[in-house]
Amino acid sequence: MGDTTSARPAVIPALGKVAAALKEVTEVLAREIAEPTRHPPPWNDFEWRIARAVTAMQGTASILDGRLRWTRPPAWRRFLEEQRDHIGRRHGRIELLLDALDSKARSGGISLVALKGAALHKMAIYAAGERPMADIDLLAQECDANAVSKLIEDCGFESTLVTRRDLTFEPRRGDDSARAGLGGDAGLAEPGMLAEPGGLGEHADGAIKIELHTRIREPLPFSEIDITRHVSPRPARAGINGYPSNAALMLHLLLHAAGNMRAHGLRLIQLNDIARLAAEFRPADWEKLLCVADDDGGLWWAAAPLMMTARYFPAAIPRFATARLESVCPRLLRRIISGQRLYDVSWSNIRVYAFPGIEWSRTPKEAFRFIMSRVLPAQEALRELREFASHQPGVSAVPWYGVSHGTRILRWVFSKPPRVQCMLAVRAALDLPS
Repeated sequence: MGDTTSARPAVIPALGKVAAALKEVTEVLAREIAEPTRHPPPWNDFEWRIARAVTAMQGTASILDGRLRWTRPPAWRRFLEEQRDHIGRRHGRIELLLDALDSKARSGGISLVALKGAALHKMAIYAAGERPMADIDLLAQECDANAVSKLIEDCGFESTLVTRRDLTFEPRRGDDSARAGLGGDAGLAEPGMLAEPGGLGEHADGAIKIELHTRIREPLPFSEIDITRHVSPRPARAGINGYPSNAALMLHLLLHAAGNMRAHGLRLIQLNDIARLAAEFRPADWEKLLCVADDDGGLWWAAAPLMMTARYFPAAIPRFATARLESVCPRLLRRIISGQRLYDVSWSNIRVYAFPGIEWSRTPKEAFRFIMSRVLPAQEALRELREFASHQPGVSAVPWYGVSHGTRILRWVFSKPPRVQCMLAVRAALDLPS
């Protein structure tokens, strides 16, 4: 439901021109990561600025810095190099915080799982500074939630946002220990694209958030897919645990990517995660993953993110894996995904859709329930939206989040408003020095 114009005046070209540039740049940079070319694209100054916005939204500055074979233009390469430096220094702070959390959890006899990016770094899938981490995601048993909250608070954090999916902690105001070595988010929730109001990308000194989960689930598009039992290690030791297997980590990466695709919030770094982990897979890992397709209603949702990954990293995904998952994927979803590109389902897509991801509905009844959840959202969903806006840099000043939901519906239908998060990144990129 987050969308529309930005908070302050700026010289921005017509939205059609911005959208065309975002689409072109997103697809070119995605191809450069998979298969680097020898010469830079012939973009003008506006398009190179859009490239910085796209790179921040897609979380790929460090990857591009290491993969590109061309070094011009200077401002573009300087942006990539600075981002890699910030991400590397930020990673050091995150490691210190993870060590502190692990020590306290072991002392308290509490089991945790460090999710996604932390797990990929632990496996050396990425080197320090390669992959941005907007926050630390932890999974705890529901019975331990209060104890874990106390543990996190003891590290200098306080609870700032409660949603149906997780509990968010941010460094306690005035607590230098949390901010110096143990603290911060560099961006907008999932996008992680604004270092601070008016900034762009990751910042080494940004406050580190911790998101505490007791369930791993995603609405697709309305009914939730829950994989908690598959990603929880048993038995789990006190302290921070890894996933029970590579297949369990892949399952989580795929579900998270599916949820973001459904909401048009995918990031290229997520596809890169899947591709890099897939490169480590043995046949037994694939079989362990695919056997879940015959359990709990199957992996009907997993074909879409795997197909999208194979589109940009074809060498990483074996054909038998996509074929097996496509066989249980609903026909309509499979057909639509086969014609989509990264731009269509990612933060680069500037347009707001009234019912994003309705094609993920498996029945007419579920499609109707999804439509009603957008037209007549629960009060709790509206509350979460307002609280989200109040906790994100730059977003809280956007008038969109203060208008009635009825007004938002009218704008969805008649004016095709641009997305808040995308426009904030574009404006920040246009404001950067040449």
